[in-house]
Amino acid sequence: MTRFHGICRYATCVIPISAFFASSLWFGNTAYLFISVAFIQMLKALMPVATFLMAVICGTDKLRCDLFLNMLLVSVGVVVSSYGEIHFNIVGTVYQVTGIFAEALRLVLTQVLLQKKGLTLNPVTSLYYIAPCSFVFLFVPWYLLEKPGMEVTQIQFNFWIFFSNALCALALNFSIFLVIGRTGAVTIRVAGVLKDWILITLSTIIFPESTITQLNIIGYAIALCGVVMYNYLKAKDARLTQTPVESIPDRAAKV
Repeated sequence: MTRFHGICRYATCVIPISAFFASSLWFGNTAYLFISVAFIQMLKALMPVATFLMAVICGTDKLRCDLFLNMLLVSVGVVVSSYGEIHFNIVGTVYQVTGIFAEALRLVLTQVLLQKKGLTLNPVTSLYYIAPCSFVFLFVPWYLLEKPGMEVTQIQFNFWIFFSNALCALALNFSIFLVIGRTGAVTIRVAGVLKDWILITLSTIIFPESTITQLNIIGYAIALCGVVMYNYLKAKDARLTQTPVESIPDRAAKV
């Protein structure tokens, strides 16, 4: 009976999360074939919008006027940034936006399916369960869409590039886990904004085709203002939620 419950839990928790995780990886990586790294980072400013919409649809968050106005500000900024993109490509943009919404749905499903079931998984344990299932989901589009156009002579496997990328991905997961444990999720969000600026700057230096216009910068700055305000409001909500819980020991000590 315990084994049956384990299989049901795997089917209802791990498989849906793995499916959307694989979708976000495939759509997001495919977008790099059509649009520049800098523009992809600008489009990623839509992540709070997508997460908020998915959370409202799934019932884990409420539709609030202040958050809605922030989401509207972010969306306007992304639209302005897209309008100013020199090498705009509709296919790559659709791929990237689809990957963003798939990642947002994965995050919301993680909250709905895991937290409400009383499960707590750190990044290492999550990868242990999710990675094999995600590999299966990624294998399907590769076999159907990419493999027919591939030739063995085109495949150039470089062990050191592959190993260094895998090592960086592992280090990223460990660093996120450590930073959240020692500081909090707000610090991760602020660091994510800084990371986006660094990536945009480096991409314009390393890749000459990733040129950005003044309209790109203005649009991304508008979107960034919305993201910062969204993070501030969520952090404020978190403090208000934690205050009653933290005040209980103080009241007990006074008694």
